[in-house]
Amino acid sequence: MSATTMKTAVTSRWESAKPKLLYLVIGLVVGPIITSVAGWQVTSSSANSRVHAGIVEQQALFCEAKARTDVADPKKLEWSARSDLAKKWAVMPGTTTTDYDVISACANKVAS
Repeated sequence: MSATTMKTAVTSRWESAKPKLLYLVIGLVVGPIITSVAGWQVTSSSANSRVHAGIVEQQALFCEAKARTDVADPKKLEWSARSDLAKKWAVMPGTTTTDYDVISACANKVAS
C-alpha cells in the first residue's frame, strides 16, 4: 500500500467518523443540561433538603405528641407559651440541642 493510498484511507475514515464524534461531544455537553432543566436529575442539595424536611416533620410529630400530653389543650396557649412548650419537648432522645425548624414545626402543629 502506498503512502498516498494510506493517506486517502485515513482521511476517508476521519471524514466518516468526524460527524459521529461531533454529535457525541455535543450530546455529552448538552445532555446533562437538558435533563437538569427538565427535572430528571436530583441534585444533592435538593435531596438533602428533602431528607431534612422529612426528619423535621417526624421530630415535630413526636414533639407534638409529648406537648399534648403535658398540656391538656395547647391551642388555648399564647404564641410564646406554645413556643416554650415546643422548646421543652423538641429535644430528641440522645441529643442535647434542638433544631429551630423542629421547634417551629412543633409549635405550629400544637397550635392547630
